[in-house]
Amino acid sequence: MEIESGNLFAELPGRLDAEAMETLLARGGLRLVRIVSTGQASPAGEWYDQADWEWVVLLAGAAGLRFEGEAEARVLAPGDFVHIPAHARHRVEWTAADEPTVWLALHYEK
Repeated sequence: MEIESGNLFAELPGRLDAEAMETLLARGGLRLVRIVSTGQASPAGEWYDQADWEWVVLLAGAAGLRFEGEAEARVLAPGDFVHIPAHARHRVEWTAADEPTVWLALHYEK
């Protein structure tokens, strides 16, 4: 039996050109990913449209997450989570530029 452990805030990168994504666990139809943002946002006019469901929690930093059809972004602070159905078009409007924004995302098939 292999027991893995770690710290979600260990080895946070400095300023990044693109978000850093690290798969922490992949089993069957689910994947757990740590995402670190340092001021990144979705490119103008582009939307995520994922085939899988996603449950995401913001652990540190801040972000604005907007869903298609919503006039304004939802402002996320540490502890806030969102359950995103498959094919719910969404985008990251902004992430904190002065500190790392750390997300934990669980992707799964329903």
